[in-house]
Amino acid sequence: MHSPHDPFVRVRGAREHNLRDVDVDIPRDVLAVFTGVSGSGKSSLAFGTIYAEAQRRYFESVAPYARRLIHQVGAPKVGEITGLPPAVSLQQRRSAPTSRSSVGTVTNLSNSLRMLFSRAGSYPEGAERLDSDAFSPNTAAGACPKCHGLGRVHRTTEELLVPDPSLSIREGAIAAWPGAWQGKNLRDVLDALEYDVDRPWRELAQADRDWILFTDEQPVVTVHPVREAGRIHRPYQGTYMSARRYVMKTFSDSKSQPLRAKAERFLASADCPACGGSRLRPEAMAVTFAGRTIADLAALPLSELAKSLESGTGSEAARVLSDDLLARIATITELGLGYLSPDRATPTLSTGELQRLRLATQLRSGLFGVVYVLDEPSAGLHPADTESLLTVLDRLKAAGNSVFVVEHHLDVMRHADWLVDVGPDAGEHGGQVLHSGPVADLASVTESATARFLFDHEPAPVRQVRAPRGWLKVGPVSRHNLRDVTAEFPLGAFTAVTGVSGSGKSTLIGEVTEDLDGVGRLVSVDQKPIGRTPRSNLATYTGLFDVVRKVFAATDAARTRGYGVGRFSFNVAGGRCETCQGEGFVSVELLFLPSTYAPCPDCGGARYNPETLEVAYHGRNIAEVLDMTVESAAEFFADTPAVARSLRTLLDVGLGYLRLGQPATELSGGEAQRIKLASELQRVRRGHTLYLLDEPTTGLHPADVEVLMRQLHGLVDAGHSVVVVEHDMAVVAGADWVIDLGPGGGDEGGRVVASGPPDVVAGAEGSRTAPYLARATAKSR
Repeated sequence: MHSPHDPFVRVRGAREHNLRDVDVDIPRDVLAVFTGVSGSGKSSLAFGTIYAEAQRRYFESVAPYARRLIHQVGAPKVGEITGLPPAVSLQQRRSAPTSRSSVGTVTNLSNSLRMLFSRAGSYPEGAERLDSDAFSPNTAAGACPKCHGLGRVHRTTEELLVPDPSLSIREGAIAAWPGAWQGKNLRDVLDALEYDVDRPWRELAQADRDWILFTDEQPVVTVHPVREAGRIHRPYQGTYMSARRYVMKTFSDSKSQPLRAKAERFLASADCPACGGSRLRPEAMAVTFAGRTIADLAALPLSELAKSLESGTGSEAARVLSDDLLARIATITELGLGYLSPDRATPTLSTGELQRLRLATQLRSGLFGVVYVLDEPSAGLHPADTESLLTVLDRLKAAGNSVFVVEHHLDVMRHADWLVDVGPDAGEHGGQVLHSGPVADLASVTESATARFLFDHEPAPVRQVRAPRGWLKVGPVSRHNLRDVTAEFPLGAFTAVTGVSGSGKSTLIGEVTEDLDGVGRLVSVDQKPIGRTPRSNLATYTGLFDVVRKVFAATDAARTRGYGVGRFSFNVAGGRCETCQGEGFVSVELLFLPSTYAPCPDCGGARYNPETLEVAYHGRNIAEVLDMTVESAAEFFADTPAVARSLRTLLDVGLGYLRLGQPATELSGGEAQRIKLASELQRVRRGHTLYLLDEPTTGLHPADVEVLMRQLHGLVDAGHSVVVVEHDMAVVAGADWVIDLGPGGGDEGGRVVASGPPDVVAGAEGSRTAPYLARATAKSR
């Protein structure tokens, strides 16, 4: 055993995922960066082993009931870890977004603002002081009673309910009504109530139309159905329900997603008339601070909010509370997020923005002696903002913490005290620690893919800038912070859209649509997950699995047993393991903690029942095939052209290390985006396609970026157009055209600062991108 004062975290025999019995020592109280190509095993070491073990120890200490759960979930596969302090993980996961979660709730700014209004707000004459709950739309005390604190109400109108007024009710004028018997019943009830169901809708009296669509009455009448030959219909008691009532009921109560989606088509969402969208009761909205209501302040960008708070001096309480708010805001602004407003909903943030908000919140929590494990905090950051991120990481370290960061950004690596390089390659060709020590010592490690980029030996070859075949004009756009912005994108070229976080890049490319001249087809490849459950995976998403199932169904064994293609699907009854319904996992619900998945006790994660697994193709059963990496499957299916083509495109975008059956829930945003790109590349393309990619290099090691860029430039060489939103200056330097937005974020951004070939933009005045691009273009000369 090492002494309790051992300054190292020592990992022995780590075997999580692809780690090969790894031993590694990492000093505490430093900034340690874990690097390596995508899929090399660095996350398995940082999160899957070190963080998972710290969390397991915490659970063990918390409560006896937690021990049982850990047993089910499984401890990390590791011999032992010594010298490990408690850990805090900041991952790039998308937490379950709710419409009530916002920047203010994630950072606790909302709490502080409510306290400020409760204790130091200006109240109307004679009004009682409200407690802080009364300023929250998420509590019964504060929520506007009309919209229940959501700020929007769903309403419907005659135009929505009756899109074609030339039809009669019998011909289906009321589009919102249900189909089949239920719709016929409503029509027969109206007929019995003596409304004319055969006249065109527009000829009915307005009073009748309003009653039919909007009444809250539910009269019951006797319906005498029309006799049809050979069928006797007895009279029955029918209840009327207006179209609005039916739509609202279905929208709020139906358990069926398709029915709710249909109902939603007949609803328009509008600001709640009672609270004007502020979500609060009138009493709370009557209180002001510095002349503004709490809703006014929550709608301001944080940098503006800070100015308002500074002006609102007053009592001692006001000063103490506003100082606390200002200190919280300062940390968030430092991380380049001053353009966000407290009321901005969490689902509209990128994963990078969300992680940096959590990081800012942690900085204020004043913990010390813990290990922070961060997942690419530089994702989605402009080089100018990366510098302030490094300052923040240094502050966490200075407060007496260890900061372990999984990162691909070269500037973050150079800044580290200690570098752990995992590799040499991905998947089964990775999983070894190539170097664990000071950054400079990596230079002598020949098999490291990181060393080549970090110590920048050979300059990249200069690429001739392509001449555009034409231009695509977008705009004028006024959305979010863009004000009347127009931009021109060259066709048949590679365009990079740059700018600091919040400058309007994603908003601008979101305006590029199909109906633009000169674009045959538009393909937008984003980083949203390819599925939200473990059922969705690489093989099902790319359509690869359909072909694989056909291959299995065609084997002699399957034919003899009468197994069709469906037998080899884990999504339908028949071939799947019924205990876990083909998920391979069972969900373990944890009290107070996020639920986790444990391998199914019956199939052990194989997803199929024993009979299905008896069928083999070239000596492997279907579960074993799903467990193969893309790379090994490419060899295995070399003689099946349809499968081989799919696998080839996945290899081309650098995903050879992923397993075919890897659940979508385990994939990063960058991986999901590259899977979508691969699915797109395997289609036979005709005509001109415009590809839009939002930060395609997120989560990629520089070596993988090279692979991806070869693909994207290949598309342009084949006659297509590619537009990327990008912060990686090496990628921008290799583009044909650059559109730089800014100069700042939020209200300080939203205009085109410069556009042109990379070397022109590199010299642009007033661009925050220019100095970084100048460095990169100098390298690529």
